[in-house]
Amino acid sequence: MEKRLSRREFVKGSAGIATAALAAPTFLPKSVFGANDRINAAVLGVHGRGKDHINGLMKQDNVRVVTLCDPDNNVLQERAESFNKKYSGENVKTEQDLRKVFDDKDIDVVTIATTNHWHALATIWACQAGKDVYVEKPGAHNIYEGRKMVEAAAKYDRIVQHGVQLRSSKAIREAIQHLRDGVIGKVYMARGLVFRWRDDIGDKGFEPIPDELDWDLWLGPAQERPFTRNLVHYNWHWHWDFGNGDVGNQGIHETDLCMWGLDVGLPQKITAMGGKFLWDDCKETPEVLSSSYLYPEEGKMIQFEVRHWCTNSEDGASVGNIFYGKDGYMVIKGYDTYETYLGRKKESGPKGRAGGDHYANFIDAVRKHDKSVLNAPVETAHMSSALAHLGNIAYRLDRVLEFDPASERFVGDEEADEMLSRDYREPYVVPKRV
Repeated sequence: MEKRLSRREFVKGSAGIATAALAAPTFLPKSVFGANDRINAAVLGVHGRGKDHINGLMKQDNVRVVTLCDPDNNVLQERAESFNKKYSGENVKTEQDLRKVFDDKDIDVVTIATTNHWHALATIWACQAGKDVYVEKPGAHNIYEGRKMVEAAAKYDRIVQHGVQLRSSKAIREAIQHLRDGVIGKVYMARGLVFRWRDDIGDKGFEPIPDELDWDLWLGPAQERPFTRNLVHYNWHWHWDFGNGDVGNQGIHETDLCMWGLDVGLPQKITAMGGKFLWDDCKETPEVLSSSYLYPEEGKMIQFEVRHWCTNSEDGASVGNIFYGKDGYMVIKGYDTYETYLGRKKESGPKGRAGGDHYANFIDAVRKHDKSVLNAPVETAHMSSALAHLGNIAYRLDRVLEFDPASERFVGDEEADEMLSRDYREPYVVPKRV
């Protein structure tokens, strides 16, 4: 069923809807590209997900990756060498400092696959420089940053796509339409699952900064600290200053889908509990986390489960979502598969499996300079990330929290409000006025 979904905003009650009305500055070009016009791209962060960005962009017609950027020069040169070998005739530029990328007038779009705590500021700087942006999940490291991303995209009239690729999956879009059409009846609950194998990472202590690494740039908005391989280049995910645990890592695909399927924005009541039960290592984030998000006015709720070691799947889903309705339930497995089960006998209902090309959707929107084309616009980056952040805040404070979606503040809780943002380090500051 190739039925295009409505572009309804699922940011119900959010204070930031008005930001869409901000006028685009007249000094920035519309940047509409014809089908034969080449789009020049830069990829920021090339150790992990950045490799997929490179491959995804280079598959697009008349799109070329012209610059790679990473604060680790060893990683940067290794990726450039492999790039030039794979794409013969190309000679990709390299930069350690992302600010130089934003200054390059020849670059039209940037994709961001840096550490989580850099996502929002890099997006804002890119928008201010007139670049369109594809940013990895989570869109923001905290709730304040997510709102500033939305404001920047509106103010500078930029195309900003969030890297939750399941939103471009034909099967998942079909599944959401089934939910809207009432296939499982009234949908009242969504369950997000992130069961990933996460091992003991030990504790490597501190050591001198490697010559190849610009440690100041890597730290960026975070406060200064000694260098440690506990962070570089993946395990930063499990440290609060840089990552958000698995609910804010893999889990953003699932928080996004929970909200999309339920057709809700941010919740009014949040609770979470969990901990580290197996490993005595340097991780700060919980290895096991159970969180719940209540929407009393809509009569809906979200449950979210993070498990990290030996575990069962749930109806065959270990990374995915389950939606519960009056007449049945729907299981979404990964990024491209859904199944429905109807009634007490769990009779098989609609199902499907089909992927999509999230980079192609981004480039299509860039060429047309049309935000309505995007499958995962910047608002989804803010909202899906914010849901994960709310669960993490409830876990860290160890209490039930009440939240006002309209103001994006907690109700009568100054301690929780302090965790909506962070203490930024100059000059890497997410500004109040973008």
